[in-house]
Amino acid sequence: MLILIINSGSSSVKYQLRDTGKGDALAKGLVSRISLDNPLFEHIASSGKYEFSPQGKIDHKHAIELILLALVHPKYGVIENIGQIDAVGHRVVHGGEEFSNSALIDARVMDCIRKCITLAPLHNPANLMGIEACKQVLPDTPQAAVFDTAFHQTMPSYAFTYALPYELYEQHHIRRYGFHGTSHYYVAHRAAKMLGKPIEQLKLVTAHLGNGASIAAVCYGKSVDTSMGLTPLEGLVMGTRSGDIDPAIAIFLMERKNLSPKDIDNLLNRKSGLLGISGISSDLRDILSAADSGNARAKLAMEVYAYRIRKYIGAYAAAMGGLDALIFTAGVGENSPPLRAMTVQNLAFLGIALDRAKNEKAVGIEMNISAENAFVKTLVIPTNEEFVIAMETEKLIEAA
Repeated sequence: MLILIINSGSSSVKYQLRDTGKGDALAKGLVSRISLDNPLFEHIASSGKYEFSPQGKIDHKHAIELILLALVHPKYGVIENIGQIDAVGHRVVHGGEEFSNSALIDARVMDCIRKCITLAPLHNPANLMGIEACKQVLPDTPQAAVFDTAFHQTMPSYAFTYALPYELYEQHHIRRYGFHGTSHYYVAHRAAKMLGKPIEQLKLVTAHLGNGASIAAVCYGKSVDTSMGLTPLEGLVMGTRSGDIDPAIAIFLMERKNLSPKDIDNLLNRKSGLLGISGISSDLRDILSAADSGNARAKLAMEVYAYRIRKYIGAYAAAMGGLDALIFTAGVGENSPPLRAMTVQNLAFLGIALDRAKNEKAVGIEMNISAENAFVKTLVIPTNEEFVIAMETEKLIEAA
């Protein structure tokens, strides 16, 4: 089955065309700077890379049209006509409590995604724009929504409930939801295959470390806790996000510095994290380089970043009553041996130990980087959220 995967942002559309029969990505690309001057389109297939800048400003519908034209392009295309596309799978960030699984998109699903805009104001509107654009350009092609939050709907109530007046949960659905669900799901299942054991017998900690970062406790195949909460701001230190802080800090700053709620949102989401501590960059590579050159704040940023991850690993091992494997994934987790080494310091008591040579070699590749005597395995697994979206979409189409 040929599945077009769409990950629509407010100013970009990322895509892949996958053949689920072969498990391959036939083509992938990105339309960026949507609704801005000088938009850019990148398309990559086996025949080469196709790149150009469309004239004038474009919207999401135009972006989808460009993608479809590239897929059937005489030189760079991979299919003869768009009728060969069997379905479209959309990444949708927030499904609230409505969805514990992916869903074929109909009027009810669209309405639920809209209702969740208050929970994900930066993401769900953009996801909806991508869905609407595909409906216009591919009106007869079935579409599916694969939710970032769905995998974490197995969390027990004591893990997702905040210690706030309970009516806030009842009236406004304020609770922990978690994100990066497709990534945590994928790497957990890959880990089970690498370890040669049923996932139903494993206790795993999955660390999705990128510019946005989250960690999950996956016990016997189900998410039982995760670091992101009502929004993607809670939890680990991230590129520009603060992660866990004393909530009274927001009140303190609003009073002392006369900051508005919007100012606080901007501070915590865009000016904090690695960027805020280091004052240099939100990119871990820049911070590592500066730390190696003796920059004290860059070194501190690295230490805080790794320490927060380490605390969550220990906490989730305790929550599950044991640990079989730790998995690193996403841009930082897959590509930064120094960060992985820093993170697992002082975790030998859990049975975690790295093979230094294997850790240095594991850059962007799937590998067991554990020392031979390590009781708990440490794995590097490149994430593949598009694969999950394609498989989920195919499953829904076949069941319809």
